[in-house]
Amino acid sequence: MKKLTVILASILVVACSSAHKADTAAAPQTNTQTAASPVTASVPAGETAANKLADEQQVLQKKSVYFDFDKYAVNPEYQEAIQKQANFINEHKNDIVTLEGNADERGSEKYNLALGNRRAKAVLEALKQLGVSASQIKTVSFGKGKPRLLCHEEKCWKENRRVDFVHKLD
Repeated sequence: MKKLTVILASILVVACSSAHKADTAAAPQTNTQTAASPVTASVPAGETAANKLADEQQVLQKKSVYFDFDKYAVNPEYQEAIQKQANFINEHKNDIVTLEGNADERGSEKYNLALGNRRAKAVLEALKQLGVSASQIKTVSFGKGKPRLLCHEEKCWKENRRVDFVHKLD
């Protein structure tokens, strides 16, 4: 009886391990994800294009044109940035860009509003020379009302003398 129990137990162990190996070998391959392998979701082409456009728009809005103290002439070093803006606007006829003119804290409110306006108009003229339609450009002056940095020294004043680009795709 003891021999019979040992034989049956051995057959059972062999049968279970054989069935297990046969099951895994015969099992169809499935795409199982582990913690180490990321799941990639397919994104419709329209969403990808929209995301790319939004990313490009965000990058362009982070670019500003800076000005010397008490000046509104566009320095040559910003021509490439203005060219990139013009390329984007010309490629997207439904884009309306607002040029936000800014000044540092020095000077009166009235003076800084006028200076911010002249800076925005100078960038507008540069864009128009690059083929951008005036109907796609708006200007606004914040004067010293929208500082990027708040301190009373040149590093802040320099950062605040600028024109920002705000794109709105309709």
